[in-house]
Amino acid sequence: MRADELTADELRAGGDRLLELVIELEPRVVAVAGITAYRRAFGDRKALIGRQPKPLGAAELWVVPNPSGLNAHHTIATPAAAYAEPARAAGIID
Repeated sequence: MRADELTADELRAGGDRLLELVIELEPRVVAVAGITAYRRAFGDRKALIGRQPKPLGAAELWVVPNPSGLNAHHTIATPAAAYAEPARAAGIID
């Protein structure tokens, strides 16, 4: 299912559920795929791709590009670089 097929209420409910999981599991970093879904789920219409100024729970919060083929303006290097940043923050890669 694509983000544009979800209602605003469904996206907000997903954001609430994600926050519950973050509080329960206590990850260091959370990455959300897709700026449009993030903006709708968390009510942040001005959010940009990258590290967010506010954490999600205690986790560092990142928004990364959705890897969907619908994002044809992205080359393979674009999401690779965007996904590497939160991976470094989480200590997964150097």
